[in-house]
Amino acid sequence: MTKPSAAIHQANPQTTAQAIPWHSLDLSAVLARVDVDPGQGLTDAQATKQQERFGKNELKAKKGRSRLWMFLIQFKNPLLYILLIAGVVKAFMGSWIEAGVITGVAVLNALIAFAQESKAESAIKALASSVTTEAMVRRNGEMQKLPSSELVPGDLVLLASGDKVPADIRLVTSRSLQVNESGLTGESVAVEKDADSNVLDPDVPLGDRINMAYAGSFITFGQAEGVVVETGQSTETGRISTLMDESSALTTPLTRKFERFSNLLLRAILGIAIFTFIVGLAWGNTPFDMFQAAVALAVSAIPEGLPAVVTITLAIGVSRMAERHAIVRNLPAVETLGSATIICSDKTGTLTENEMTVQALYAGDQRYQFVGDGYAPKGDLLDAEDEPMEITQLPVAVRDCLLAGVLCNDSELAHENKIWSIVGDPTEGALLVSGRKVGLDRSRLAETHPRLDSIPFESDYQYMATLNQMPNGGGGVIWMKGSVESLLKRSDTFLDSQGRAHPINKERLQHQADRMASKGLRVLAFAQKPQANTAIDHDDLASGLVFLGLQGMIDPPRSEAIQSIRAFHSAGVDVKMITGDHR
Repeated sequence: MTKPSAAIHQANPQTTAQAIPWHSLDLSAVLARVDVDPGQGLTDAQATKQQERFGKNELKAKKGRSRLWMFLIQFKNPLLYILLIAGVVKAFMGSWIEAGVITGVAVLNALIAFAQESKAESAIKALASSVTTEAMVRRNGEMQKLPSSELVPGDLVLLASGDKVPADIRLVTSRSLQVNESGLTGESVAVEKDADSNVLDPDVPLGDRINMAYAGSFITFGQAEGVVVETGQSTETGRISTLMDESSALTTPLTRKFERFSNLLLRAILGIAIFTFIVGLAWGNTPFDMFQAAVALAVSAIPEGLPAVVTITLAIGVSRMAERHAIVRNLPAVETLGSATIICSDKTGTLTENEMTVQALYAGDQRYQFVGDGYAPKGDLLDAEDEPMEITQLPVAVRDCLLAGVLCNDSELAHENKIWSIVGDPTEGALLVSGRKVGLDRSRLAETHPRLDSIPFESDYQYMATLNQMPNGGGGVIWMKGSVESLLKRSDTFLDSQGRAHPINKERLQHQADRMASKGLRVLAFAQKPQANTAIDHDDLASGLVFLGLQGMIDPPRSEAIQSIRAFHSAGVDVKMITGDHR
């Protein structure tokens, strides 16, 4: 490897990346810029020097304001200026009850706004914990486990399925790597990464940078090793944190109108009061009497009820939104919803559940439908007459198609605090849930159908395969899942509903897959093959497969989103969905 120049040694990796993005640099140039030997990693001395230079790998939120200042700043609102002036004048005139009511409304408004902003500040600070984890790092030629906060540019990090990516990393090597980047891109489907994609176009969007792994994302499948190129605030997650910390003056149509109205009204009232005072003096009245008359005129002209009504109305709106788990940071922001004519929404996790769900199954030349959404294994498998099916009633082809999805799987279905979640790839998680709905539990099947060997998913082959020992001396069986095209061309027969093998009709099966895909479903195919050996390779899968069926899954829409869109349409508001999915 070419020895880096002194100029490169002095380059700040964070600064360099802004000029030449890491994903568009040749790997040798990346390693030279961070000055690391990929076989040895950084030395302790280099790591210490790097940390002194770049700081800890942590997201640093903007220094918080004091609670008192956060409360006082809530009074900096055009809606309250007239209200506070009216309260002071009422108190000056001795109308203590009216002054107390007006002041109470202003303080209540500030308290509500203070509470809402405190919730928003807490949500922003919570982002800082999203990249906290532990990482396997190569230093001094040895692997060691370190807190992610200790990582520095140049560290060599080992990534495996289930890991959280601890920093922005340029991949050095990878094997069947898939990464869930939904926190950054909003896409629930894991992205295939490839370290061999050495140089990408500088303008490639984040979701297509397949030679990079970003802080806060999750490894759902495969393994990789990469070099840290960005830490802390310089990571993509850090950029989001910085943007959330930035504050700007909030102006809405209502606040702009009130500001213009209050300025005009105050000038008019002040002008009339001065005119009255001067005219009264000219008519021979005493200055004290005319001052009282001018103040009385000013107080009667101030519409103290108007800002009070508006403030209370906005406060009620904030409270109602809080009940629906929507945090409003500034009170006037509620009013902007009433001024909206178009709403642009992300799809994944906003309009949808962000939980892949199997909805359709085709096996044994019959179509079936699953009921239920999300990762909770609640729901039934319905036959063509919409009747629920028990596991004892399942045709052989249906059972084997679901069994293939559960056995040929590296993810886990977790249940904690009454919440179901997936550890691993969301697509594989959906297959575990569909199997669980008919009683196929992966943990029990792992005991009765122990895995002997496996071939991980590779983009070149478009399939994954496992070799499992069947119970009661049934021998070994290869279970496969993958793209429809890759399995069809390797299959010679398919199972009917009775479990009998027939010559395969590839056109008919392709038509069924296209039919599912036309409904927006992501379609996976499943197959099996007997195997006498205790190991498998790609040659064993080149032909002779028995095609089992298809499962079609989708990230289902949220039921409340459907109702909300109907409400928007009835109110004359257009809804635009913004997504990176296929059109």
